[in-house]
Amino acid sequence: MQRGYSYELHAPMGEDFDAEFKPQLSPKEMLALGVFGGRYLTDCRAEYPADWFAEAKLYEGDHAQGDANLNFFAVQASQPLSVWKAKGWIHPQDPRGWFQWYCRYFMGRRTDDDARQIKRWKAMARHVAQVKGNCTFGDLMCRRKQRQALLHWAYDSINM
Repeated sequence: MQRGYSYELHAPMGEDFDAEFKPQLSPKEMLALGVFGGRYLTDCRAEYPADWFAEAKLYEGDHAQGDANLNFFAVQASQPLSVWKAKGWIHPQDPRGWFQWYCRYFMGRRTDDDARQIKRWKAMARHVAQVKGNCTFGDLMCRRKQRQALLHWAYDSINM
């Protein structure tokens, strides 16, 4: 999906995040839990550490949205990339969207798009409040789609 793109790393992996950006899950943890129907990063694994994929739930078929059963909450909680493009949420440097940006940010890349992406991540906190306000702690059957969406944004929606 993206060829010839390269970037410099300006921070150690998993360190020196913006003070307002406090993800609860690393990309490796997200992939192991089950996100994006197992469809994410399947064609660009060489860019990331191999151990990120050791326990990742990866989809091997050709359905564009992967398999919702590979998601931790076994529900589809993603909009197609075409919707993200139509809404103007995709920056050319990260054609797969927020998670690709987050993986590269986690690796140590810093760009002029960081503030926008962090603002988008912070906006997901409203879903945390909705889950906490409507669900009993530990009831993983409550608001499964919302919890899965939170996992896609590096929020630990399992322990709320």
